[in-house]
Amino acid sequence: MRAMQIPSDHPLLLRIVDDLAERGWSQQNIFLPLGLTRELAAECRKRAAEGELAPAAVGRGPTSEVREGIRGDHIQWIEPGQALACDSYLVLMDSLREAMNRGLYLGLEDFESHFALYPPGAFYLKHLDRFRDDDRRMVSAVVYLNDDWLPEHGGQLRMYLDEGVEYDVVPVGGCLVVFLSGEVPHEVLPAMRERLSLTGWFRRRGNEPF
Repeated sequence: MRAMQIPSDHPLLLRIVDDLAERGWSQQNIFLPLGLTRELAAECRKRAAEGELAPAAVGRGPTSEVREGIRGDHIQWIEPGQALACDSYLVLMDSLREAMNRGLYLGLEDFESHFALYPPGAFYLKHLDRFRDDDRRMVSAVVYLNDDWLPEHGGQLRMYLDEGVEYDVVPVGGCLVVFLSGEVPHEVLPAMRERLSLTGWFRRRGNEPF
């Protein structure tokens, strides 16, 4: 599959930018093509079968630790050049980065992303995506890779919005959710079956030295 480049002024990307400007989050139920969604799911499962996904830690740097009572997903970061499907996804997200920079002046410099596999029953308690000592993460992006997912399978992303509103996203394959990393608390509810996603963050230059 060829890298999926779309112009940064594509209507779908502009809709996401408008949503972020108006309410701080956006849900696009049909974002990834079916073929790419399935290729990414296969790549995630392949890595899991080869033992490349590791239990995700909580916290950052020396203080990070695996705490399954807080989060139970297994992850592996993706890098350019590892797999064609991942490269296609990264090119697509770079188009979104350009669209957000043009429309929202966020100064986003890069995008980091990892596969996340939640075994049945795993969850991630309510949290914010921005670390207290690192302000680089500006916009969170989650794309789901699950075939034939039904609401009764669970695994919803629950966002805690303004005025006490709770909003649940069913993790259907091809769906993208983006939200402001420092402003939208959220959690992942337990699922009845294995739950796959790519989770990532658009980052600006931070205050800490590299």
